[in-house]
Amino acid sequence: MKKKLPARTVERLSEYRRTLINSLAEGKEYIFSHELAEMHNNTAVQVRRDIMLIGYSGVQRRGYRIKELIRAIGRVLDDPRGQNVAIVGVGHLGTAILHYLKGKRPSLHLKVLFDISEEKTGRELNGVPCYHIDELERVIQEMRIEIAILTVPMEVAKEMTEALVKAGVRGILNFTTVPLDVPEGVFLEEYDLITSLEKVAYFVR
Repeated sequence: MKKKLPARTVERLSEYRRTLINSLAEGKEYIFSHELAEMHNNTAVQVRRDIMLIGYSGVQRRGYRIKELIRAIGRVLDDPRGQNVAIVGVGHLGTAILHYLKGKRPSLHLKVLFDISEEKTGRELNGVPCYHIDELERVIQEMRIEIAILTVPMEVAKEMTEALVKAGVRGILNFTTVPLDVPEGVFLEEYDLITSLEKVAYFVR
């Protein structure tokens, strides 16, 4: 098994790839480390170090070939088999994430949604089937869902997390404001919009 990269390195590689895809769409073929660094408020040394970790090197005097670097990052970040994703909670935030994610990454397959609303369950939303939360364990196992995005009300966040872990989910992206505990072997990433906003507010006051 390959050694896992540090979490912050994975974040930066994902950010680089997004920038590279945009640069390619603008007709750019090569990019230098200092250009990527400037776009990400980083240093050229850090960019080169990150890219060296995935075993890729640039062309002398021309920088990195963008198409090849995108592929190199994909070989490290993406599971070649693809990974199935669910969104649990299809309120305003869950719906926004649904529309944003659809088709963004071929290796991440948004397969299913869960909610309690009768207006949403039993139908497709933006092409993705929505099931009642009562069917979560069965559907998660049948569809082999590995990753769940949690956007439920805070009072049920812990209960839903326990249900997801029991069903076999191995990674959770938590958008609720409740700190969660997961067992060893389950990767948890917590995103708190309020904390991020307060951080920005602090530095601009």
